Amino acid sequence: MIPPVRWWWVRHAPLAEPARLSGRLDVDCPDPDPAALAALRSRLPAEAAWLSSPLRRTRRTAALLGAAEPVLDDRLAEQDFGAWQGATFAGLEAARDPHLAAFWADPAGTAPPGGESFTELAARVAACVAERSGELAGRDVVAVAHAGPVRAALADALGLAPAAALAFEVAPLSLTRLDRFAPAEPGGRASWRVAFVNWHAP
Repeated sequence: MIPPVRWWWVRHAPLAEPARLSGRLDVDCPDPDPAALAALRSRLPAEAAWLSSPLRRTRRTAALLGAAEPVLDDRLAEQDFGAWQGATFAGLEAARDPHLAAFWADPAGTAPPGGESFTELAARVAACVAERSGELAGRDVVAVAHAGPVRAALADALGLAPAAALAFEVAPLSLTRLDRFAPAEPGGRASWRVAFVNWHAP
């Protein structure tokens, strides 16, 4: 039996303004709590392949966790919120944004104006996981990403509709472990083992 690819999903460190829809904005993160960072670092495997979203907040988090040169993959970037990036939902509600009603009616399937839907994000994350798992069979993979891609990875592993995955809490500096077993037959579906979800230092 081929050993699984063990995916260690890390959400980046907290942002200065967490309520804003940062999306694809290339915002950095302040220095995280040293104890929380050390606790997370102690749980990560020593001999892992590292992947990261190309955005600064994930690259900086990866560096603080000890990654020398993670492979950057744009498919691990956060959802593109288009014209809403940098805004808050409270601000959009106050401004009576005309697109909000359709978005809240289907938050997974509806794209913000000029952006992408969570369903589209889920498709690109699933493609990334399948491709990288083929390249890194039997390895530990630490993927430093955002809340959206971690939820998408959970949807892929559990066979959930994207809308259902939006219910998962994914805290900053949290760790989610998903083990992917290669399909038994070419073109078949991979099987998964969920080790833990949203672990973070208290």
